[in-house]
Amino acid sequence: MVFVFLRSLSVVGVLVGMALFCASLTPSLLPRVPEVQGTLSGVAFIAGYSIGNLLRLLWEFLEFRQVRGIWRTRLCQIALAASVLAVVFTLSRITLWQNSIRLVMEMEPVDSAYPFRVASIALVAVVALMLLARTLFWSAKRVARWSARLMPKRVSIGAGAIIVAVVAGSLFDGLVVRNMLAFLDQAFAEVDRIVDAGVEPPSGFETSVQLIDWEDIGRNGKLFLTSGPDRQQIEAFTNRPAKQPIRVYAGVNTAETLEDRAKAAVTELTRAGGFNRSVLIVATPTGTGWLDPAAIQPVAFLHSGDLAIVSMQYSYLPSWLTLMVDPTRSRQAARALFREVFEHWKALPKNKRPRLYLFGLSLGALGSEASTDLVELLADPINGAVWAGPPFASRTWSSITRNRESGSPQWRPRYRDGALIRFMNQDGFDPQGFSEWGPLRIVYLQHASDPMSFFSAELAMSKPGWLGEYRGRDVSPYFRWFPLVTFLQVAFDIPMATSVSQGYGHNFIPAEYIDAWIAVTQPRNWTAADTENLKRKFEAFQASPL
Repeated sequence: MVFVFLRSLSVVGVLVGMALFCASLTPSLLPRVPEVQGTLSGVAFIAGYSIGNLLRLLWEFLEFRQVRGIWRTRLCQIALAASVLAVVFTLSRITLWQNSIRLVMEMEPVDSAYPFRVASIALVAVVALMLLARTLFWSAKRVARWSARLMPKRVSIGAGAIIVAVVAGSLFDGLVVRNMLAFLDQAFAEVDRIVDAGVEPPSGFETSVQLIDWEDIGRNGKLFLTSGPDRQQIEAFTNRPAKQPIRVYAGVNTAETLEDRAKAAVTELTRAGGFNRSVLIVATPTGTGWLDPAAIQPVAFLHSGDLAIVSMQYSYLPSWLTLMVDPTRSRQAARALFREVFEHWKALPKNKRPRLYLFGLSLGALGSEASTDLVELLADPINGAVWAGPPFASRTWSSITRNRESGSPQWRPRYRDGALIRFMNQDGFDPQGFSEWGPLRIVYLQHASDPMSFFSAELAMSKPGWLGEYRGRDVSPYFRWFPLVTFLQVAFDIPMATSVSQGYGHNFIPAEYIDAWIAVTQPRNWTAADTENLKRKFEAFQASPL
């Protein structure tokens, strides 16, 4: 049975599949565990096999000359032997390649990347996918034979393929995708309702909030509202008088529609005195409703607690999953909240209203940058924004990156003279410097190793600018572009974007946020020594958050 199966394989398909298999073992943006690497390599083989088989069929269809007889057999044997040697060689290198990524990300090297486990998992994936494909092909042939009784042969072949594709797609969508999404939706909804032990409503919450019920706020919203710093902690650090920071958060269950949710948030923000503070930040959370404490907590110290932060949850799914299911949700939510805040803010006297800033991480950055438009900014501009880890679907970020100054790298581009928009990473801003800031300051914080930012469909056919000779220091020197394979590699990296060390991939650390917030908000009476002290204070943040 196995022998019959092997004899039925296309030699050209196998050769191309093995080439893509070998390429898939090379490093990409993030290190991979054997299970993920094996699955990726299996998918890469099937993609290569499909391409090779299609090329063979096209060659035969066009009736080009073919090598036959003993020469055909020998050529096949030589090519297959060379492919096997290439597979053995690349499997022997995967530990080195995986450690090359871990080294630049300050992660402990692994003793082995388990090449035999990778090969075994890839083989299982290949066999499963190939059996599925053959089942669909057999079904299409059966349908074509039946339909040949009613229509011409060639038409029946196309009809059979279309019918099977539609039925299979409908079954997959209805039985697999929908059920899986329903399961994930329910699972993450349950997680959203979980409250960590010791998380209690802030002092005075029950009496000060009328439109937002504590029980309607999800887990991440409650953590945002109850995590420090408070006035006493800020005063102890700065040795200056401080105010209690104002934090307002509307959960998914606060109101049914985004508009009503936003109105509830702004009503509470007004009641709490948020528009009387010096700094007001409209923060768009990630897909799970999470606001990174590494970004939110340091900014309170910069302004001695004289600030208010308002946010609104729009989902409880992870950002990458929300991006797949409903990529417009974050934009709609961010727009609804900003509109409510902006309308109230611009009605205040200009000399008495707070400086207004935007913040977003990941999917929150995607929504936040789409929350306002050029007309609003020209009529009554806000003061700035900090957007971290902008995802690849971000239109504004993509446009700015494409129109960067010639010679600047895609992973830290220069946009014009830097008076409006600047990019920074782990190493800060471009050391060449910029012109003076204008009245509106925008900082994009991104890492060259972040697949959430640098994935694109174009990776399948063209080499990206961020993978040139001058690349980010957190990208493996062994990372090479391969048609289609690099697309698959970075796509598989996306769900693991936060699985690496802090300060790499899609993980951002307090020190980075501190520099970004200082550049954008210009805290008063703040010195370089204060900056270093604050960064030292948050060095232990990852192990022991405030």
